[in-house]
Amino acid sequence: MKFEDTIKRLSAFIAGMFMFMIAAGFYLNMKGFGFDANGRLVLIKTAGAAELPRTMPTNIVIPGGRSLGSQKAPVVIYEYSSLGCTHCADFHLDTLPKIKTQYIDKDKVRVVFSSFPLDQKSLKAAMLASCMPADKYFDFINLLFKKQREWSLSFNTEKTLAKYAVAKGLSEEKAYACMNDENLAQELVSRRQRAIQAIKIQGTPTFVIADRNSREVIYGTPTFEEIKTLIDKKLK
Repeated sequence: MKFEDTIKRLSAFIAGMFMFMIAAGFYLNMKGFGFDANGRLVLIKTAGAAELPRTMPTNIVIPGGRSLGSQKAPVVIYEYSSLGCTHCADFHLDTLPKIKTQYIDKDKVRVVFSSFPLDQKSLKAAMLASCMPADKYFDFINLLFKKQREWSLSFNTEKTLAKYAVAKGLSEEKAYACMNDENLAQELVSRRQRAIQAIKIQGTPTFVIADRNSREVIYGTPTFEEIKTLIDKKLK
């Protein structure tokens, strides 16, 4: 066998293994699995239909984030979502606009969004979002959810995410610096850990609907009607 033939066969074998690993990774991701920072396979839970709400003590400090709506709103919804979670995207793009029209714009509800990254790509997206100006933050979050499939399946996620940030007015240099800021990454991961401890979060999305006297925790993706029922009950 000629040396050139050996090289060709070896190259074909390596290329085949590479494509297999990509396909396997995609399959595992769709089944709810991913790899942690040490390369170990772990379960990444993303919630489907909402479970029955659980009452939460009012004396526990809830980790917050950026908010949408009046600070004086009587009801606050804390949303814990991973930017790479499809169910989170469904809620944010389909249900949240209805909540905004009926409650947020009327100063009845404030929504506090807290990134809860489940993998390295969603962590990079959350880091970049945190560097956006306050007046562009939620527009950028919406864009990330709309473009979720594009950046989450990209071979160069940072480049794809940086392109979005530049389109929203952030410099390319600052975008890359933000996504490689180890202190920022640690801050987001620490906030995620505090949310796990305080709210017993096991997957995304998770919501806390609170007023001065009570809190309900919802694990999973509530319909607009389900979340409306809880909001109206608190407003009464």
